Amino acid sequence: MNTRFSILIMGLAVLFFFGSAKPTFSAEDTILVINKVKIEITGVSTVGKYNCSNTFLKRDTLFLNSNKKNIFNTEIKMSQFDCGNKIMTKDLQGTVKIKQFPNSTVTITDVKPFGKNYKCNLTFLITNKTLKYKDFILYGSDNNIHGSLDLNFSDIELQAPVKMAGLIKVRDEIVINFSLYKN
Repeated sequence: MNTRFSILIMGLAVLFFFGSAKPTFSAEDTILVINKVKIEITGVSTVGKYNCSNTFLKRDTLFLNSNKKNIFNTEIKMSQFDCGNKIMTKDLQGTVKIKQFPNSTVTITDVKPFGKNYKCNLTFLITNKTLKYKDFILYGSDNNIHGSLDLNFSDIELQAPVKMAGLIKVRDEIVINFSLYKN
């Protein structure tokens, strides 16, 4: 019996010294606190560039490299976009069919540091179309992280607006910029 006990103790000691029995400690979770969100839709028409934006407060916390909450989800009220011109704002609202689809949704999951930036999975719901991006890059700066989507109106099954019998045409290409402002 003493021999078996001695072998057991010696075996545990050998495992401990070779590293198999050493306790593992993880680095402290990285926390990203979001306070505000800004969404911008930019594009070009035959009369020039346009920029429509929506900024709203949204407080959320992401735990990076952790099993804790690693999902950022926000609803965007399409009626809150401002293009700096009432006619353009009304045209945007008509184009994205706000009566039928009053809200869009952005969901960011699996956020992980990627150098000075972040890599994530992005799901964007606009109108009735869901767009998914894997390994989407969010660029970090001192006060925010931001990303950009290059889309076409046709990607989300919408028609680019045409006004005044075709004199004013909006190009099919749009860019959606979003910024998550952090503490």
